[in-house]
Amino acid sequence: MSDYLAGLTKQRLLEIARQLEIPGRSRMSKAALIEAISAASAATDLPVRIGARRTRTAADGEEYDAARRRAALAARLDSFVDHGRSCNWRSVEGHPCGLPAIRDQERCSLHGGTDIADLAIPATGRLGFDTWPKLLRHIWLASYDIDPIGLDPAVAEMFWHVANYMYFEYFRIEVEGIEHLPLQGPALLAANHGGAALPYDAVMLTLSILNEMSMPRRARVMGTEIFNASPTLSHFYRKIGGVYASRADAAYLLARGHMVGVFPEGVRAFQKPFSEAYHVQRFGRGGFVTMAERHAAPVVPVAIVGSDEVHPALFSSQLLARLVRLIWPAQRVEEMAVYLNLIPLPIRWRIRFLEPVPPSHAGTDPDPLEMLERTEDIRRLIQHNLNEMLRQRGSAI
Repeated sequence: MSDYLAGLTKQRLLEIARQLEIPGRSRMSKAALIEAISAASAATDLPVRIGARRTRTAADGEEYDAARRRAALAARLDSFVDHGRSCNWRSVEGHPCGLPAIRDQERCSLHGGTDIADLAIPATGRLGFDTWPKLLRHIWLASYDIDPIGLDPAVAEMFWHVANYMYFEYFRIEVEGIEHLPLQGPALLAANHGGAALPYDAVMLTLSILNEMSMPRRARVMGTEIFNASPTLSHFYRKIGGVYASRADAAYLLARGHMVGVFPEGVRAFQKPFSEAYHVQRFGRGGFVTMAERHAAPVVPVAIVGSDEVHPALFSSQLLARLVRLIWPAQRVEEMAVYLNLIPLPIRWRIRFLEPVPPSHAGTDPDPLEMLERTEDIRRLIQHNLNEMLRQRGSAI
């Protein structure tokens, strides 16, 4: 923590001290702020809050852990921008950008300082509601480009900040094996899919990489027709980084060295009843393995515990599925789950990234039989880790 703090500006240290509620912070020197923040981080009996929000079901120690993780994330993100230099972009009318430049670059993250499709560096160097006026200004001016698939970095950043309340305080997600993700180059993440009313696992998988990885890379998670057929929902889904579950979108991203997230179980797992929780379904026909081989991308298996318990499904209904197909005729769903609760339960999540499975014949299509065998091996590996994680987990809430 102290290494991060030493590289921050005094203004940023004051903001962190305010989050940690350190008294007398406004009169402290930079050295005193670093010492006080370090002391607060080391104190295990200090109940700390982020803003005014407290975790309703967690003990004080867990609250403090969430605050410490937020402070570490804030320091890490802040290290990517240079607050002493401003972006040199100007509008046609001559108006300045007003955002800090990326370190060792001349421009900010919105105007070419980084690859927006791969790296998620906040435009101001941090997340927060107080940064939204600057982001909304650039959204209104349309001063930056979005990527060809539809990612809008400013909208994605705002969603990241809001969703982090659920990540840190509500679900209190624990992450293992983040070091297995590559810092650059393509990768295909294959995860088990949870039965829930909404794709919480897709959002939490994306946030786990943004919040925990030393280099905040984007995982472009693929979604089915229901997230791409609705006019409003489909636009928002793509703006925050989602992509359509098609080979063309996956091929475009992998060919350019990005990370892609897939749920090979498909809609069947998304709508399964609670009696089948954490029973990994068949991984389709193994198309994700073929895609990874073609683009020389490693497959990173991911085991997620928590998503199957957020909205326990009582049973699945074919009648409800027919009603859904009346609204979205292209939706490939035979049954729809009927859930016990409308509000998600505060389940404690664990996400485990397993060792990458390297391509065996990079740049080619694998033998169909070999492809199916590798697909089943990955499915069994995820199932084994899910069983192990469930045995090790204490209370779910």
